[in-house]
Amino acid sequence: MDALSSRVPRVLLRLLRSSPLRSFSSTSIPPQLQQAQKVGFIGLGNMGYHMANNLIRAGYLVTVHDINYDAMKKFSEKGIPSKETPFEVAETSDVVITMLPSASNVLDVYTGPNGLLHDRSCVRPWLFIDSSTIDPQTSRKLSASVSSCPLEEQKGYANTPVMLDAPVSGGVTGAEARTLTFMVGGSEEAYIAAKPLFMSMGKNIIYCGGTGNGAAAKICNNLAMAISMIGVSEALALGQSLGISASTLTSIFNSSSARCWSSDSYNPVPGVMERVPSSRNYDVGFSSKLMTKDLALALASAKEVGMNCPLASGAHEIYTELCKQGYESKDFSSVFRHFYGGKDEA
Repeated sequence: MDALSSRVPRVLLRLLRSSPLRSFSSTSIPPQLQQAQKVGFIGLGNMGYHMANNLIRAGYLVTVHDINYDAMKKFSEKGIPSKETPFEVAETSDVVITMLPSASNVLDVYTGPNGLLHDRSCVRPWLFIDSSTIDPQTSRKLSASVSSCPLEEQKGYANTPVMLDAPVSGGVTGAEARTLTFMVGGSEEAYIAAKPLFMSMGKNIIYCGGTGNGAAAKICNNLAMAISMIGVSEALALGQSLGISASTLTSIFNSSSARCWSSDSYNPVPGVMERVPSSRNYDVGFSSKLMTKDLALALASAKEVGMNCPLASGAHEIYTELCKQGYESKDFSSVFRHFYGGKDEA
């Protein structure tokens, strides 16, 4: 018995090993898992647009939906099927992936009128993957709702549908370049089966444990990211005021102990780094509004476990202020310009 056989039910292995080969290899699962499946993708925003495109390039048969008709049109013009409702996506999909802005959007897509679960009637997809950033509690409740639905057709490897919470890190640049990190919570067997899907959209796939743990990992990651961006922006703005160019200070940071993602991969100073939001007027990135939302999720989770997070509270106040000033749609790295008054690099 191989390593995979000891972790996946025999009925699942029999079905998966009879599937056709896909075009790329993986060391963690047999190549028989690498098959073209019918995948529904819901949420075609800055991130979802690129993620769906990467699935199409990998050979999956993708059907899309978004409340923004212009977003769907970009796909329908290329011959990719689009549907009017989430329920219609579910009717034609084996797997459904959602990438949405908030928990309320996720709940509406899954359990609202014409939602994926359609009043908990029989569903066709055996696997649902939510890559949105939401709180762990909502992920766990939604997973229970998914599992309570009967499958339209028994698959042999699943008696009920399964859900994975799989939020991502890497931003729009990572989504476009297929270098995202996926943080996956839920059934380990489902995670193993879904890994080819994740590898079509990302580079690092990390299993975090049970249901909701992927969501928990993501809000912790974004908490650290927000604080890091504020710290780097504060230091660079101070350096400018003291007569040190941001480029010089960035070089120092990136070759010493201050080095971090916010300095070497997503620098907040316009003119220092190409292909990041600061180089395009802080447009098309991870908005300050979404960062404010994620920090609120982190603070709510901290409150539930009785933990005091003063840096998270301070970061939340700063991003809340940015949103109040009218910069909610600007990338969160705009804190350098719009909160600290930092200058563009000449």
